[in-house]
Amino acid sequence: MRRLKHFRLRCCLFLAVAALVLFVTGLPAETAPAEPVSAETAEAPAAAHQPTAAPAKPEVVPEVPPVPLEQLAIGTNLPPPVLVVSTNADAEFTPPTQLDRFNYILATARFDASTRSYPTAEKNFVKLLADDVPEELRQTAMFELGLCVQAQGDLARAQAIFTQLLQKWPASVRAPEVYLHQGQIFRQMGLQNLALSKFYAVMTTALSLRSDQLAYYQRLVLQAQVEIAETHYLVGKYQEAADYYSRLLAQSNPALDRTQIQFRYIRSLEAINKHEEAAKQAMDFLTRFPDSPEQPEVRYHLAQALKGQNRMTEALQQVKIFLVEQRAKTKEHPEVWSYWQQRVGNEIGNELYREGDYVKALQVYLALAQLDDAMAWQLPVRYQIGITYEKLLQPGLAMEAYRNILTNSVAEPGTNLTPNLKSIMDMAGWRLNFLEWQRRSESFQAAATNGPAAGTNFNLSQK
Repeated sequence: MRRLKHFRLRCCLFLAVAALVLFVTGLPAETAPAEPVSAETAEAPAAAHQPTAAPAKPEVVPEVPPVPLEQLAIGTNLPPPVLVVSTNADAEFTPPTQLDRFNYILATARFDASTRSYPTAEKNFVKLLADDVPEELRQTAMFELGLCVQAQGDLARAQAIFTQLLQKWPASVRAPEVYLHQGQIFRQMGLQNLALSKFYAVMTTALSLRSDQLAYYQRLVLQAQVEIAETHYLVGKYQEAADYYSRLLAQSNPALDRTQIQFRYIRSLEAINKHEEAAKQAMDFLTRFPDSPEQPEVRYHLAQALKGQNRMTEALQQVKIFLVEQRAKTKEHPEVWSYWQQRVGNEIGNELYREGDYVKALQVYLALAQLDDAMAWQLPVRYQIGITYEKLLQPGLAMEAYRNILTNSVAEPGTNLTPNLKSIMDMAGWRLNFLEWQRRSESFQAAATNGPAAGTNFNLSQK
């Protein structure tokens, strides 16, 4: 027992000695003595080691490279964020000037006018008519105020604003454009002669002004010429309108809308019965502008021009093209095409019928029947087909057309028929009864002419 205690004591002593040795060997080496401090270093104030004041301008922060996508996974150690030193923007801020305030009001008024907030726009335009506003800015505000009022349909007040502008600034560079708008307003008011005088004033004023905006004035003069031609057409002076349109087409100005000008030129030529030139211009238009929305009306004028030259076969060919081969184009402007197809077919078909060319008239009517399935369209066309069959001495086909009218009119129960459709039904029923009576009468007369059949007794008094 005593030996065991001695053994334990020795082990503890051994462990203590080993721990002391390890502690001694783990101490750091003796540090070198500090260097002596020089006199210059000793005289430096201690505050030299403190941070200096920030420079007047912040240093440019270097651009941080982007972090690769693989480092954006959850748990990845990202680089520390970079602190960006903000500049002192308040020190460089300058308050807006009075001119800046005026420009802001003008921009606000223009925005309100573009969004059709006309009352608010008018208030802002009126603010810029004060005496302390620069003159050029006042002219702009009054001009755009007139445009704003004109857009609202208040023509008299817009005309008064434009007149006041010209009285206050008669030599304004905006004078030609003001005259142009005045002419348009007068034409809307039905004062065509005053409108023409204003359009002519656009050209004379633009030529007298000296400005570096030559292209701007050229566009105004061109627009005035177009308005003059259109005004002549509206008042029925088709010869003058045709002359103006012809002069416009002779120009090579790229700003000219040649599609509209040539279209109106064709209308004017047809109105003064210059059928040959109208047909020539119409064919050229259909070749140059095959996708124009005015093509249906141009095709109509072409058919009328050919008919005016007694070229009925060619006119009928154009009508067939218009009614049959142009169906694919009705998807773009269905209401326009439908109107002109029906008008062209009706006028040409009725003209052929009146002239006694029933075969060609029937071709037009049969093509018209394919345009619309509505009852209001089908009943009149079917009746005209029946009448034409009668003229061609084909009563059986005429009776079929009349029966078709009576059948279609009752196919939709509850439909309210207009007085015109009811009268067509009554006439179709009367014509059908007449043709049936006429056929029975002809059969009876044929039997009487060929002699009675055996056993037939025509003596009604004989029993």
